[in-house]
Amino acid sequence: MINRRHLLLTALAIPLHARAQSRPPVKAVAFDGFVIIDPRPVAARADALFPGQGPLLMDAWRTRQFEYTWLRTLERRYADFRQVTEEALVVAAKAVKLELTPDAKAQLMQTFFELKAWPDVVPALRLLKEKGIRMAFLANPPNAMFDSVVRNSGLEGLLEEHLSTDRVQAYKPDPRAYQMGLDAFRVGREEIAFAASASWDAAGAKAFGYRSFWVNRTNLPVEALGAAPDAIGTGMPDLIRFVTG
Repeated sequence: MINRRHLLLTALAIPLHARAQSRPPVKAVAFDGFVIIDPRPVAARADALFPGQGPLLMDAWRTRQFEYTWLRTLERRYADFRQVTEEALVVAAKAVKLELTPDAKAQLMQTFFELKAWPDVVPALRLLKEKGIRMAFLANPPNAMFDSVVRNSGLEGLLEEHLSTDRVQAYKPDPRAYQMGLDAFRVGREEIAFAASASWDAAGAKAFGYRSFWVNRTNLPVEALGAAPDAIGTGMPDLIRFVTG
């Protein structure tokens, strides 16, 4: 006699397997900026300007940077990411009791335009391009920052037109931001993979209906936001397997 547990597991497994097999192939990948862009030089410059205090400043700065994007979106008082980032820096420096001179502020802000891609990015994007998969940034920074990293890293011809939140005046995880991928690629929701650099962004993309992959380069825990990513990896080779598998 077949026991009830075995019968239940078998009944559940069949439709789940069929559903997984029926998913369409990925035709496009939308990238959060920091999946591609290596932000570590910003932290290095902060530590050079404020020896021994750089990590403290960076922690306060990052926290306010994203809090401000979310609050401005909720309040419908949009300001571009450069302005939000600079305002967050000023307040963060005050919070940790560091004297932020105009020169130090200018140097830190300029670093964002000197950033390059992570070492594993260029070969990965070339491989995806060869497979006919379309790609674009879908992220908070303005186009000028994306243009800089493309030039600095030799990414010309690999990515389509940037999908900056400037277009919709709303930051992720607002659905208006994720909608840019559908409008630009013009393919089905499940034919787009969203590559996130933060767990909250992976959750937002998943809730929107994208196939969501978290590039978790620093091995952080998954946020409890009610929508887990479809898969997690530590770098671009893992993302390639997810997209092409």
